[in-house]
Amino acid sequence: MAERVDPSSGRLAGRRVAEVLATSTGGVGTHLRSVLPALAAEGAAVTVCGPAATDALFGFSAAAAFVPVEISAGLDPVADARAVAALRRAAAGADLVHAHGLRAGLVAAAAVRLGRGGPRRPLVVTLHNALPDRAGPLRRVLASAERATVRAADVVLAASGDLAANARRLGARDVRVAPVSAPALPAATRSRAEVRAGLGLDTGAADGRPLVLAVGRLHPQKGYDVLLDAVTSWTGDPRPLVAIAGDGPLHDELDARIRAQRLPVTLLGRRDDVADLLAAADLVVLPSRWEARSLTAQEALRAGTPLVATRTGGLPELLGDGALLVPPGDAAALAGAVTGLLTDPARAAALAAAGREQAAGWPDEAATARTLAAVYRELLGPPGTGAA
Repeated sequence: MAERVDPSSGRLAGRRVAEVLATSTGGVGTHLRSVLPALAAEGAAVTVCGPAATDALFGFSAAAAFVPVEISAGLDPVADARAVAALRRAAAGADLVHAHGLRAGLVAAAAVRLGRGGPRRPLVVTLHNALPDRAGPLRRVLASAERATVRAADVVLAASGDLAANARRLGARDVRVAPVSAPALPAATRSRAEVRAGLGLDTGAADGRPLVLAVGRLHPQKGYDVLLDAVTSWTGDPRPLVAIAGDGPLHDELDARIRAQRLPVTLLGRRDDVADLLAAADLVVLPSRWEARSLTAQEALRAGTPLVATRTGGLPELLGDGALLVPPGDAAALAGAVTGLLTDPARAAALAAAGREQAAGWPDEAATARTLAAVYRELLGPPGTGAA
């Protein structure tokens, strides 16, 4: 929970902060929404600037002022020019601008650094994701945009060590690894048996059909194609059921493959009962090609559900010995890790206990917000003074 501080006497009293994000349906929006109450308690007058759909999804306007600025997920020179102009107007009175993600950072850098008149305002950019692992002209354009964005920022906050190292290589002046904590999930409202029954699973014998859970956007980054490759090699009777909670652009493609190959996989769509699903699952799998501080991984370890994840990005430093890690893109290794845990309850229980211990050392939402507030105070100086 956020610290209870009188906003009028908070350490950011009178400071106006613009928080900026692009199109988001997952981690970035969830993170930003989670820190708003604590920033308000510090006395900051916060305005969130982002696509209208993000306010509808995350409810920013319930915790701060919200101004629609349509920053899309992909590069679009015409749309980006409009977004820059809109953000320049929306953040005109802000003392500090904080952009979350590379797309928001690119637009914010143009709006803050290229604007005319007025004092120079501090710009903070948080990097949540790496560039897509692809070659060609688009990759070069994105790499150029990334370089310009991190160099324009006064402080770059990176969600993982590899993102921080890359920002330093690109010439960022001040780079810090900053936590991105998953908000605490609400308590489960249904029993394990009720959730399993809703998925068509046996609720009787303890050795019934295993349930493997994946949670995340249906996007190439998440590696669901590799997960389906792994599923095709699973044997035994009964075969585990894989439930994937999330929506996204790959839904139709994944659904068609599941149907064509008669795979024991069900697509649940976007869900708000992840706590229930975690409590009912025998194991969680995170087959991503890259992650920084995956919210799903954090939720799994906190819930005490054994996790199999890929050894990529920031996951090794986040998870330590609290999860079983396999190489990204290796379907055989993923299949072996999953079946190995499902057939060895003692090993699965030991992994779950190690996961809880690892999670106990992570910062919570309040600590994450305090980190941001400390950066803001450092850049702005004490109340009543100009920017540092």
